Amino acid sequence: MPRKKEPSFEEALARLEQIVGEMEQGELNLQDLVLRYSEGVTLANQCTQSLSRAEKAMDLLLQDKDGEAMTTPLEIKKEQGK
Repeated sequence: MPRKKEPSFEEALARLEQIVGEMEQGELNLQDLVLRYSEGVTLANQCTQSLSRAEKAMDLLLQDKDGEAMTTPLEIKKEQGK
């Protein structure tokens, strides 16, 4: 059986926002709430993995003292208090 295609980051984030909105309305029964929560956790994990892959791919190209190209990993500092 073919593997289900993972949604793009943008698709996953949009669906996650939709799920949050549905849950915040407070009109879902418990079964649907649990299903949305489970889907949301999966989507959040996919978004985190996508961001991690993108961060690894965003190495900065710099030149060393001999003019040779070298890569330096991009460091993204997390905001404090979050």
